[in-house]
Amino acid sequence: MALAMHGQLSYHGQVRIFVMGNVAEPQDALGAHPAMQEAPMTDFSFQLYSARKISPIDAILPLLAGEGYRQVEGFGGVYADAEGFAEKLKENGLSMPTAHFGLDLLENPESTIRIANTLGVRTVICPAVPWDKRDMDEAGWDAMGEALARFTTIYQGAGFDFAWHNHDFEFTPTASGKMPMDILLAAAPGMLWEMDVAWLISAKQAPFDWFDRYGPRITAVHVKDIALPGQGLEEDGWADVGFGEIDWPTLFAEIRANTAARYFVIEHDNPSDVGRFASRSIASASNWR
Repeated sequence: MALAMHGQLSYHGQVRIFVMGNVAEPQDALGAHPAMQEAPMTDFSFQLYSARKISPIDAILPLLAGEGYRQVEGFGGVYADAEGFAEKLKENGLSMPTAHFGLDLLENPESTIRIANTLGVRTVICPAVPWDKRDMDEAGWDAMGEALARFTTIYQGAGFDFAWHNHDFEFTPTASGKMPMDILLAAAPGMLWEMDVAWLISAKQAPFDWFDRYGPRITAVHVKDIALPGQGLEEDGWADVGFGEIDWPTLFAEIRANTAARYFVIEHDNPSDVGRFASRSIASASNWR
């Protein structure tokens, strides 16, 4: 089915960023957590937000199955007919173990739990704060952390894991020097983390440092790539996985050794051709296993 739809660790100060090139050992190699080394590898998943411009969006499912995906990650655009979408997933041999639910849905637990159960979701993930709140002060982040702690209690009580998905703005220090990501994780100690590594790197953060501090809480990873300089301008600066500047083979090995990640979700925020992105990205990722 054809759908044409429209390592080197480089050192910038103290920030280690994975980019393509020769591989150098980090200065302070992290010891792998034995339980993490033994964590089961799952099939690659596909974040359906990447295909949000396709109508109907379930038209992407046969292509994903044909390319070798076995999982997808949900977002708000597929919940209107959860029962019907669940049938489409079943027809294509796909499951949805993780899904994004915005704050509005999370504040309606009855609806969110019904949707999640219908689709077979095991981990409920808050994808972000609204655009107009992404420059919050420390008090705002404290309040957000309290809300996430409440959601963690609610959704864990209903039998789900609950996690946060990061962008880059969680890595802009507050006036007191605190990092919003630390604030959120401290306020909700039972909450897990879906780490979007490309956003973290975009924020000039060192992945190793965050693996070391929060590895046991990293339950999922967004697998996406940053376009090479001068490329991907029509795709908001992103690239198909394996065709950008992130050294994913090296990074993937570090994630497997130093985090508890169970889900590896391939994503592109604005692909000009979803079929191309889905095909080339899983072909790259399949070489890392």
